[in-house]
Amino acid sequence: MSELPPDLPRLRTVVTYLRAELGRAERALSTAEERESLAARRRPRAEPPAWLIERGIGAGRLPVRLHAGGCWDAGKRCSPLSGEEARRALTEGVPACPHCRPDAALGMPE
Repeated sequence: MSELPPDLPRLRTVVTYLRAELGRAERALSTAEERESLAARRRPRAEPPAWLIERGIGAGRLPVRLHAGGCWDAGKRCSPLSGEEARRALTEGVPACPHCRPDAALGMPE
């Protein structure tokens, strides 16, 4: 819209029209957001990795503990491992989580 009309009745008409269009746009946005939210809830969650290694804080970030993939005690400093890497970590002395017991699941009790 390049120029607005100078008189009051036509300005009110333009404002009424624009409010109606804004309402339509907001309803369409709300519908699209609800649809996206529903689609996100229907998507299957990614399968957690089978094994996690928890690393310490600091420059070296040495391994602190080994966890099973779904362990509730796994912290934010974890990265996924393969089964072979998890076995190697246990043989190298990385302690197993006492809650999820990955050593027992891997067939390597202490």
